[in-house]
Amino acid sequence: MTYQTAFDQQDFMANYWQQRPCLLKQGMLDFVDPLSPEELAGLAMEADIQSRLVRCVDQQWEAHLGPFEDFALLGESHSSLLVQGVDHWHCEVAKLAAAFQFIPNWRFDDVMISYSTPKGGVGPHIDQYCVFIIQGEGKRHWRVGQKQILKEFASHDKLKHCEDFVAEIDVVLESGDVLYIPPGCPHEGYAIEPSMNYSVGFRAPNAKDLVTGFADYLLQHDTSSQRFADPHRQATTEFGRVAENDTLALNKLMQSLLNSPQASAHFLGEYLSDSSHSSDIVVLNGSEDELTMSDLHELMEQGAELKRTAGIKALYLDVLPYELFVDGQSYAVPNCSWALAKNMCDSVAIDAHSLRAFNEDKHQLDWLLELLNAGFWYFDE
Repeated sequence: MTYQTAFDQQDFMANYWQQRPCLLKQGMLDFVDPLSPEELAGLAMEADIQSRLVRCVDQQWEAHLGPFEDFALLGESHSSLLVQGVDHWHCEVAKLAAAFQFIPNWRFDDVMISYSTPKGGVGPHIDQYCVFIIQGEGKRHWRVGQKQILKEFASHDKLKHCEDFVAEIDVVLESGDVLYIPPGCPHEGYAIEPSMNYSVGFRAPNAKDLVTGFADYLLQHDTSSQRFADPHRQATTEFGRVAENDTLALNKLMQSLLNSPQASAHFLGEYLSDSSHSSDIVVLNGSEDELTMSDLHELMEQGAELKRTAGIKALYLDVLPYELFVDGQSYAVPNCSWALAKNMCDSVAIDAHSLRAFNEDKHQLDWLLELLNAGFWYFDE
């Protein structure tokens, strides 16, 4: 099934994105749940998949981390099962994520899915990322407020809540409805009946994360850096003083690393293409199924469709032509294959007709063979 949004994307980006919450009534066209509660429970039993179970008993909150061997804690009411990164493991959920490709992929995080029994929820809270909440089966009552100053506190060591807030949106969602919540907006939702909710999340790195990540990148790549020098320093009687010009010079020295276009751009490519969630990748390297160049050309001639593995993030930067970034790694791409590489980042699948145009020069597709054997793309025969 192909999922489509039913709202004006340009209008949404101009008037709501990162500005204010909104209800997009029937925002998904002819919505059908991509998986069942039983399938979601099955994923929550896997050790590689992040999951948790939240419930409120006698006004006392509990949060339990997966994987789960059974679901005895998931009572008939007041409980929710939440599973992160489901798009990395379920192809139909990955198709749901594809409906939001009007926002750049480097901003996309994952699809979190929750199943709630009546009155089940995770309590009032504030997130620091953008989220589209899609209502699946069942109904859920949501309250959402504009950004406002609120106290936050831990109701449980794995659960953070906020105090009561003034709601701008107070609505019951039905299947196909979409609720958009920007960062910093308080919200709470409780199931009226057994319900499935799909949260399509978009995160953004903060400045501290970027600086820390860039420092790690420089250490790992042994990038040379300039050392502080002061050949014209005058003798001083103020032994403990750090002069203003010294402070300025040291700040300039640190900034010189950030102002290195090549290093910072390469870091961003690796950093933004990396994922915090594991994926269902089949690595062919070193196996009996490892592809050779002749296998690659045969598959391209057979008319098989080239598909990106669910959950894999692939990016390119305008300032770094002919370099592809996939799952935190960089790959050099020849000029003659650059159009194909960009298409592979912009689309989840490449048809046979588009591939045949690049199937002539056997020496220009080493990078594609490497990506296939790493499990990042595959041919759907």
